[in-house]
Parts: sequence; structure tokens; C-alpha cells
Amino acid sequence: MQKIFVKAYGKINLGLDVLRKREDGYHDLKMVMQNVGIYDGIEIKRVKKEGIHIKCNVKSVPTDESNLVYKAAKLLMDEFNIIDGLDISIEKVIPVAAGMAGGSSDCAATLIGINRMFNIGLSEAGLRERGVKLGADVPYCIMGGTALAEGIGEKLTKLPDAPDCKVLLVKPPIDVSTGFVYGNLKLDENSNHPDIEKILDAIENNDYEGMSANIGNILESVTIKGYPIIEEIKQDMLELGADNSLMSGSGPTVFGLFSNEDNLAKAYKVLNIKYPDAQIYITDFAKR
Repeated sequence: MQKIFVKAYGKINLGLDVLRKREDGYHDLKMVMQNVGIYDGIEIKRVKKEGIHIKCNVKSVPTDESNLVYKAAKLLMDEFNIIDGLDISIEKVIPVAAGMAGGSSDCAATLIGINRMFNIGLSEAGLRERGVKLGADVPYCIMGGTALAEGIGEKLTKLPDAPDCKVLLVKPPIDVSTGFVYGNLKLDENSNHPDIEKILDAIENNDYEGMSANIGNILESVTIKGYPIIEEIKQDMLELGADNSLMSGSGPTVFGLFSNEDNLAKAYKVLNIKYPDAQIYITDFAKR
């Protein structure tokens, strides 16, 4: 029995702007994507029994054909006539439905793992081309690291590694519908668009202060109205010494960037007490 293990890293958005709504119903985006150090473990085993069999340590995660891991495996198995069976185990660490691309990252790791296991020989570009059929964040999750994402998220530009810092993640015990957030986003002259170019310039110049000062997410204008706890966590982080704080994706995860480890330790302790039902992690930027 052959098996392979792939790490599926979570992501945050250092910058997320929505430029316009497209005729096909999607939105044109401009985002600065960044992997963080927490990851799900994807173990793929090649077995004699037919079919794709998935198990997961989190009960709320589906293990049937609706899971992106299943769809990724089936896509490659159908295209390349793979007849072996697969047992795929998902060890979830990235919070579920958190704005951290956990499902997309698991999907990307599955494409990478099957490509390696069966010596298919697809390049990163080939994997990304297939990944976008499964989800807009999947191509970035295949690339990883620090990247500019445009279009619906599929147009990627690799960036230099972002300046080092510590990251505190807080996922409150609420679920946010991505469809609801985008559906209620109003784009007009009053929209508070983040300055993505300033973030890009700071990363190019390894300027941590410039980067942290300019992080921004236009979707906060929708999500925070429906879920005030997000703004509360952001303010808590700033009061506890974060250099800046932001919601990731469509939420509800909030992250704080810290250059002072004493402040980080204090914030971690205080927020665990204040939000006992939240999922809270200390991590950093993951490099590829």
C-alpha cells in the first residue's frame, strides 16, 4: 500500500478589494494572499478496493461527493484513467468556514498529492488550470506563499516573501455565508477600498510597518454589520498591542499582526479568557 502526506496551509488576506461585479455574477477582485503556518494534514493511500473513500476528524465536514477533496481526486482519476482506489484522511486544524480557504487548501493538497503519487507529471500551472474548475481559491492554494490574486482569484502573481511577523488568529463561534457577504456588498463612491498598491510596495521593500499599516478588507463593510463581534475582536487586538488587525476573506476569522512577542503572549492569554468558545492560534507567515 502506497501513501503520501501533504500539508494544506491556511491563508489570510493582507488586502482584499472588490473592483466590480461581473456579468456572470462573480466579482473582479484584487487581493494580497498570504499562507500562515497552521495546516490540515491530507494523507492519501492507494488501495485495492475501488472508489474514493474520505474520513475526517471534524464531524461537520462532509465525506461524500460534495467534499472538494473528493472532487479533486475524481477529476484527476477520470482524466488520467486511474483505476486504483483511494483512502483519503483529512486531519483538520484550519477552522471550518473561517475565511481561511481551508476547503480550497485541502483540495489543492489533494491535487498535488495525487499528481505525485501516480507520477502524472502535471506542472504547477497544469494543476492550477484544473484547480480553478473546483474553486476560485484553489489555484492560489496550489501556488502558496505570498501572491497577488486578480480576476475571481485565478490570475496569480508570485510576490517576494512578506516581512516576518507573528500572527494571532481568532475564529469566533459563528458561521458567515460568503454568498450573503458578496450579495450585500454595495460598491459606490463611498466604498472604502484598501490601497493594494501600498501593500504591494511595502512587501517589495520588506517594509513591515508599511505593510501592517495598510492592510484592508472591503468585505468588512458587510460582515461586521451582521456580526459586531468581529469589530470587537479587532479592537481587542489593537488595545492588546497588535500592530494592526483585520478580518480574513468574508470572515469571520480575525487576525492580528504582532512584532512584539510580549504583546502577542498577553493578547493570546486575554483573548482565550474573553472568548472561551473561539478557536485561537499563534502562528506566522508560511513561505513556499
